[in-house]
Amino acid sequence: MSTLDAKEYDVYEVFSQKELTAKFESQFSLLAPTPEIALSMAQDNFMRREEVPANIFVVKRDHLHFVSPEERKAFDRIDNKDYRQPAHYGYIPSRWRELAAKNNTSISVE
Repeated sequence: MSTLDAKEYDVYEVFSQKELTAKFESQFSLLAPTPEIALSMAQDNFMRREEVPANIFVVKRDHLHFVSPEERKAFDRIDNKDYRQPAHYGYIPSRWRELAAKNNTSISVE
């Protein structure tokens, strides 16, 4: 394939499902001039294998959108989420008693 021919081909990502209710799994990439030929090439590749999937999908790589490494930093977990754990609430009754004593009021905390 010459460099001029390569410009006419697009990269397609191939996904499959083992069963109709299963999740999509990325399998491989291939070069093809059209989506129809990409699907035919993907089917040909799967027919050589023992296990034929229930579904095969081809998607032009340009049509896949992803989170860049810079944007991925926004997904980093913040470690100050103790308030979401049940153990965090164990001190609350004693804290209410302290506040009630400080304000000279009575409070019923179980």
